[in-house]
Amino acid sequence: MEGMSPLSSKRAAHRMFFGVTGQKYKNSTEQPGSSRRRVGSVQRDILFLLLKGASLALSTASRQSPRVARIVDGELASIKRRILNQSIEKLYESQLVDVRKGSDGTLTLVLSKEGKRVTLSYDLDRTKISIPARWDGKWRIALFDVPEGKKKIRDALRGHLKRMGFYEFQKSVFVHPYPCMKEIDYLTEFYDARRYLRFITATEIDNELQLKKHFGIDV
Repeated sequence: MEGMSPLSSKRAAHRMFFGVTGQKYKNSTEQPGSSRRRVGSVQRDILFLLLKGASLALSTASRQSPRVARIVDGELASIKRRILNQSIEKLYESQLVDVRKGSDGTLTLVLSKEGKRVTLSYDLDRTKISIPARWDGKWRIALFDVPEGKKKIRDALRGHLKRMGFYEFQKSVFVHPYPCMKEIDYLTEFYDARRYLRFITATEIDNELQLKKHFGIDV
């Protein structure tokens, strides 16, 4: 597509795969909202594969089936082609994925900036702290002080810590008995909240008996 602007090239690549009008393409490039989009299970599987670096090549070789996707990852091989292509198109219309055209004319599905944010959020939702065979006798304490003007971040941190199994020791102070530094790092990086959250590893805590009962640790 020599001589074409990046936007024109992108629009042409979109038409090659989705076969829709320029007006629909124009509508699909509006700025995304701040809320997380609702996606189905197949769409979520596609997003996670793209986040992991999987390559989804798109084919327009067939006039009868111009939306066929050449799947190179076995995790999607069992999904019916029609459902798969419908899911890809919905992801595109939601601005969670984009189509990249290579110099050799190949089309590849990639995560958009918003798609990466949404996928990381879903990935965070399913993050779990591993339970070792033996407790090391230490308590992990996460405490945060988020300004009132960033209440959404504060509520999100509290919600995620609870879903990860933390015990709310006091308001904005959460305790867990098992190693979880990696999970806390992921959480704070995602919300850009490192300046608000502190992490402590302690060997003693005054209501240890109650905590042991809560977490099912032999007392």
